[in-house]
Amino acid sequence: MWEQLHRLWEAGTPCGLATVVSTFGSAPRRPGAIMICTKDGTVDGSVSGGCVEGAVHDLAQQAIKSGTTVLERYGVSDDDAGAVGLTCGGTIEVLVERIDRRSFAELGVIAERLRRGTAVAIATLLEPYGSARAGAHLVCWAEGTLGTIGSLALDGEVSAAARRLLARGRSGTFRLGPATADSGSGARVFVNCLTPPPRLLVYGAGDFAAALIRQGALLGHRTTLCDARPAFTFPERFPGADEVIVAWPHRHLVEQAAAGLLDHRTAVVSLTHDPKFEIPLLDTALRLDLAYVGALGSHRSIDRRTTSLRAAGLPEDRLARLHAPIGLDLGGSDPAETALSIAAEMVLVRHGARGTRLSETTGPIHRDAASVP
Repeated sequence: MWEQLHRLWEAGTPCGLATVVSTFGSAPRRPGAIMICTKDGTVDGSVSGGCVEGAVHDLAQQAIKSGTTVLERYGVSDDDAGAVGLTCGGTIEVLVERIDRRSFAELGVIAERLRRGTAVAIATLLEPYGSARAGAHLVCWAEGTLGTIGSLALDGEVSAAARRLLARGRSGTFRLGPATADSGSGARVFVNCLTPPPRLLVYGAGDFAAALIRQGALLGHRTTLCDARPAFTFPERFPGADEVIVAWPHRHLVEQAAAGLLDHRTAVVSLTHDPKFEIPLLDTALRLDLAYVGALGSHRSIDRRTTSLRAAGLPEDRLARLHAPIGLDLGGSDPAETALSIAAEMVLVRHGARGTRLSETTGPIHRDAASVP
């Protein structure tokens, strides 16, 4: 999406950018979701899953013509269900702005850093604050900033808050400065945290791996397939993988860790079935601070695996982090169904959920995003 926005920007084609900046209740999209609208009516992305896209598109067309930044709130009430709003009962705020080289001069740097795999936070002032105008941008990354909210003092406050959010990988809003006499609080700033895609490393070349690679891509992961057997490991067999590597699994994982290419969002899945590959791989993976480590196999094979990992000296607290048998019990067994089961467990672990059927729950379906601490 941001690459598409940059292509329009680079071509000198003005467009409208709609961004979800806050949500409440059962809103279908989270803060940071964007929709790009061009003057010829083309739309890319979504801010509500379809509920208010038409109204937002109209605002975007107005923004392209006037250059005005607009913050609009959409929701639904019992007596207004037929009006423009969210039929799911939630509420969202959407910022709509014109994007061109003059209004968003920082976009080129944002695109460049995202291509390098650098996390970037875009802070946008949502309402006027003193002499600072609504829609002003400050772009922040670990070692620098670009743009301005309006003054050095404001930029310092905003960059500190933006980096706190960036460290958590969460987009959200906060208020500037001390409370004011007339409004009771300072103007709000939205921070959109753009992070490189999380990695999914799948070890063991086979049909189950090919299916899991496709599922991982759907979840937005950068996917790697690795196996030590050249006869089974070639790009044409795994067209959805970002990279296909021939190497001993544990050696590849050690190299990735040493190069600083793994983080707390990384998932590692072992589909090797062969102890000479699997035991050193899992022993390595479970000693790293990763988001998810899983291994395919029956309960009997898992018992043997657990014994081998203990014999290798893996501490019990690390061994307890292994997801095996891997996946959720969805009842399926073929490669596509197994891959879905694994992907579902990865999502469940990421969000700390329980995997309960939504029809058996009460209350809001979606969790509200946290505000800046």
